[in-house]
Amino acid sequence: MRRHTAPAAALLVLVTGCASGPALENRGEVTAPPGDSKNLVVGSAGFTESDLLAQMYVLLLKKAGYGTRILSVANRELYEPALEAGQIDVVPEYAATFADWLNAKKNGADAPPVGSPDLDTTMKALRRLAAPRGLTVLDPGRAVDQNAFAVAASYARQHRLKTLGDLGRSGLRVRLAAGDECVRRPYCAPGLKKVYGIDIAGVDPKGVGTTQAKKAVQSGQDQMVLTTSTDATLDDFGLVLLKDDKRLQNADYIVPVVNRSQAGSEGVAAALGRLNSVLTTADLASMNEQVDSWRRLPQDVARTYLEDKGLL
Repeated sequence: MRRHTAPAAALLVLVTGCASGPALENRGEVTAPPGDSKNLVVGSAGFTESDLLAQMYVLLLKKAGYGTRILSVANRELYEPALEAGQIDVVPEYAATFADWLNAKKNGADAPPVGSPDLDTTMKALRRLAAPRGLTVLDPGRAVDQNAFAVAASYARQHRLKTLGDLGRSGLRVRLAAGDECVRRPYCAPGLKKVYGIDIAGVDPKGVGTTQAKKAVQSGQDQMVLTTSTDATLDDFGLVLLKDDKRLQNADYIVPVVNRSQAGSEGVAAALGRLNSVLTTADLASMNEQVDSWRRLPQDVARTYLEDKGLL
């Protein structure tokens, strides 16, 4: 995963510095006509799949006549306020995860989750929470991704693990390689403890599905890694997914989220909507593999995919 620490740090200053200023005040003007800025900032969360989606968004928007650039920001705690403030205009998101995140932001960390395995239910909740913040959630496509947890294949064989339920019943203490936000998010460490009874000894902040995180599990430094269901590199590290047998995770459909005042126009929606009819979960896994295993650049993989699908 590539991190751009300087822009992220600068963005943090901008977001915190204007917390009571005009940018955040304007987010409440949701009755104003949707904006159609011709120069848009596309946000990426800095991991492979987010980079790929951001690159595809940039190419589709450029084809539609928009000037674009990408800003990579390490986590949602930084890029979502920037999206509200208009410092980022478009981000690829995951419907159920983002709905629950906005719900917790509004109603507190202990609020009952609103994300659901049902897409319609999730989208209604997400749009209801996003609109007062000046955000518009565009239509989801066919591609879905969700959090997944992997262990070393040898570790799974040794302890006869096939599911997260097996791991919980084993009583094994597990050090989890994940993003630092995992300690708070209900579908990460807290959910593993509550739903499965897994003894999480600690969270090793190495990122979501990063090479560093997977190597930590491969070497035995950590016992499990948070990754995604579209991770195509697990075999390279001798890792296997444990089945989410109690359905802790919701199905997360990929949705573009835009700042309404900057990018809420029909033109933006139409440009990004062209991806919905072609992009599948299998396509995402294949593109992730090309970047993570074949060492191709995300922008090259994104362009080749869109060209092959006749979108460029």
